[in-house]
Amino acid sequence: MQLFDTHAHLLDDQFETDRNAIISALPAAGVRGFVEACVEAEDIPKIQGLTLLYDFVYGSAGIHPHSANKADNTNLLRVERALEQKKIVAVGEIGLDYHYDYSPREAQREAFANQLDLAIAAKKPVIIHDREAHGDVMAMVSARKGRLGGVLHCYSGSYEDAVRYIDIGFYIAFGGALTFKNATKQCAIAEKLPLERLVIETDCPYMTPEPHRGERNSPLLIHLTLEMLAKVRNISLEEAAAATYQNAINLFGISL
Repeated sequence: MQLFDTHAHLLDDQFETDRNAIISALPAAGVRGFVEACVEAEDIPKIQGLTLLYDFVYGSAGIHPHSANKADNTNLLRVERALEQKKIVAVGEIGLDYHYDYSPREAQREAFANQLDLAIAAKKPVIIHDREAHGDVMAMVSARKGRLGGVLHCYSGSYEDAVRYIDIGFYIAFGGALTFKNATKQCAIAEKLPLERLVIETDCPYMTPEPHRGERNSPLLIHLTLEMLAKVRNISLEEAAAATYQNAINLFGISL
């Protein structure tokens, strides 16, 4: 089977001692690639460097809603310039987070809008973070229908909203939370949505799937999310792997 992790944070400090060992072990584990998701403009050079070290590592460039106050012209220009590089395949992780509100909501919306427009100009997909901001995220994405594609990272919205996102050209990503005991809603959504619009992710080192919840996550555990997706859809692991892998390739416009 071939697997692709559409959202990882292997540059996190939790991987400082064994990052290269983990990445080097991925091909043998069937993980053919992953996207290192950006949250701060100042992280872009490190992400670019990681993508140059490994053929199967890709990256994004973007400013997380927690850091929306830093989305000034200088940092937006850093994002824009990074998108000129082939292995920077998306704008993200961008969006709105009304749970923590680490940045004022107006600043979040402005940063989100500016980066959506950067993605349109660069013709690259977006990786969207949406926490307790479903209405505003939907409105801002829908306003750009036909010009924008991407993925809803760690999807937590409704089935109806997922269908709307798919209708306007987006993918829906499920991670380790799909394996949690209280994931009844997510499993029901994953069961009903079109398989050709689903991808899997780790969001490592966070969102570790069962039975390793509470431990550090990594792409080496992504097969556990795949197994749950196959289970809820009543399909084989091979079918689930083939579909989510091809979907990730299509989403980011890459070839391995």
